[in-house]
Amino acid sequence: MLDIHQLAVIAGVARAGSYTAAAELLGYTQPAVSYRMRALERTIGVQLAVRSGRGVRLTPAGHRLAQHAESVLSALGAVEDEFRTYAAHARGMVRVSAIHSACASLLPGAVARMRSARPDVQIVLERATSPDAYRSLQDGTTDVALVSVRDGARPDEPDGGTAPEADVVDLPLISDPRCVLLPVDHPLAGLRTIPLSALADESWVLDEDRDEFTAACARAGFEPRTVALTNDPSTAHDLVAHGVGAAVAEGLALPPHPDPRVVARPLRDWPPRRVHALLRAESTRAPAVEALLTALREVVEETGAGRVTGWGRVDLATPPRGAEVDASVV
Repeated sequence: MLDIHQLAVIAGVARAGSYTAAAELLGYTQPAVSYRMRALERTIGVQLAVRSGRGVRLTPAGHRLAQHAESVLSALGAVEDEFRTYAAHARGMVRVSAIHSACASLLPGAVARMRSARPDVQIVLERATSPDAYRSLQDGTTDVALVSVRDGARPDEPDGGTAPEADVVDLPLISDPRCVLLPVDHPLAGLRTIPLSALADESWVLDEDRDEFTAACARAGFEPRTVALTNDPSTAHDLVAHGVGAAVAEGLALPPHPDPRVVARPLRDWPPRRVHALLRAESTRAPAVEALLTALREVVEETGAGRVTGWGRVDLATPPRGAEVDASVV
C-alpha cells in the first residue's frame, strides 16, 4: 500500500532531479530517499527512475506517479489548513491580517468590543499590505484579511494578479477618501474639498510608494515638488504641522487626535478606495469569527457616521476620517 512518505519522496525527486537534492529538499538522508524509492517500485510493480549522469531520470510511469503524488499532497495540505483553522477557532482564536489604516482605525475598536462580548477569544493581528494579507488567507495562515481596493479592481485580486477563489467570501466594509493635509493657516484650508490641480505649487511630503499620486498630479497638469519622503503617516503629519509641506493620507489613516496646526481636506475627483474583509467560506460559521465581524460592523457604522474629533473645520458631511459606510456592509 502506498504511504504518504513514499509519495513525498517521488514528488521531491521529480522536483529536485536527484536523490541527493531530494534528500536536502525533504530533510531526509540520501540512503533514506533511495530506500523509499525502491520500496515504492516494489509496491507499484514498475520501474520509476533510472540513473542519468549524476542524477536520476523518472520513467513515464514515474512522472505520472509524481503528478498523482503532487495532487494528493496538495489535497492533504488543504485538509490540514482547514482543520488548523477549526482548531484555532476551537481554542477561541481569530487571526487577522490587515492594512495599516485598518490596524490604526477599525481594529482597535473592534478588538475592544470583542473583549467585552467574547473575553475568551484571542485576536492575533498582523499588519500587511493588501497582496500579503490575501496571500495569508490563501495559504491558511490568517482567518480574516482586511484589504484595500481601488475602483476598477477586484477585491479578490488586491494585487491585480491573483486568481479569484470560489470559496473566498467578500464583505465590503467602508469607502475611504484620500485627503490632503495642510497647515491650518493655508489659504485653501477653509475649503470643504480641494481639487488636486489647486495644489500645483505646493511642496510635498510623500511616501516612497508614490507612483499613483504622481500619476494623478500629471493628469492634473503638474509634477509634485517633493521635499521629504517618509513611509510613516505620523511623521508626515508632524512634518505638515511644522510647515515642511503638504501631505496626502487615507481618511482612515488620519490620527484621531491631530496636531491643531494641521487640517485634512478630501481631495476632489480622487476616487476613494474601498476596504473589504475577505475570509474563507468555512470561517463564516465559526462563532469567534462571526463575533469579530459583528464588532467590525459596529465600528464601521460609528466611523462612517462622522465621528471626527480634532480636525477643525471639516464638514462632517464629507468627513475625512472614515467617509460613508458601504450599503452592503456585513
